[in-house]
Amino acid sequence: MDLASLIGLVVCLILVVFGIVAGNGFGVIVNFLDLNSALITFGGAFCAILASNTMSDFVSGLKSLTLIFKDPGNNTPDVIKKIIDLSNVARKEGLLSLEEAAGDLDDAFLKKGILLIVDGTDSELVRGIMETEMIAIDERHKKKINFWSDVGAMGPAWGMIGTLVGLVNMLQAMDDPSAIGPSMAVALITTLYGSLLANWICTPASAKLKVRNEEEMTGKQIAIEGLLSIQAGENPRVIEEKLKSFLSPADKAAMGTGGEADG
Repeated sequence: MDLASLIGLVVCLILVVFGIVAGNGFGVIVNFLDLNSALITFGGAFCAILASNTMSDFVSGLKSLTLIFKDPGNNTPDVIKKIIDLSNVARKEGLLSLEEAAGDLDDAFLKKGILLIVDGTDSELVRGIMETEMIAIDERHKKKINFWSDVGAMGPAWGMIGTLVGLVNMLQAMDDPSAIGPSMAVALITTLYGSLLANWICTPASAKLKVRNEEEMTGKQIAIEGLLSIQAGENPRVIEEKLKSFLSPADKAAMGTGGEADG
């Protein structure tokens, strides 16, 4: 589980609640709960997004929120180590030996590239096939990223709509002073709900999914470059140094040297 996402969202909620109840007691929480405001803000935002998507994309977008709490397992140094291990196998036993080594891999993308190489596919064709798949994966991920970006944009907009509704009700009840306060409160609560939806949930979700996507795309680019280097018969140490260029200095130092020289 990604504790950063969980801790971040929970602490944000705690801070907001603390700001509300500090010096006022927990009883004031009920002043910030309003069904009509929630229906306008949350219902309006999500229904507007539903109207701009297919049902399957909408459901998929909602489900993608759970992804920010899961560990994606994208570890760039590990990908490089796998490539180096494969390059050593290929150098000692030949490219055909990679087919057996591929059976132990969990990475479907890397396994697909290995099988293409084992089948004797031209290197440019291997690159083209794998990059096409990588682009398709990237586009699917961007749909989910944009889903939460769009909800984040809709939240404050529908919060403002709710505020205008509250203000209209308030102005129509100007002859009843007792109704002005509650109507104004509802108007402000919708704005609060819209801001919370955008800044507490949607913006963090979109940002986390974007980071995850970039990490995965980097891993896939490393896989492509590494496999093509193996196919070209490059020395494992040369491959290692080439792939390490994708890493930060700290990751390079932590990884050390894993390649083997020519025998």
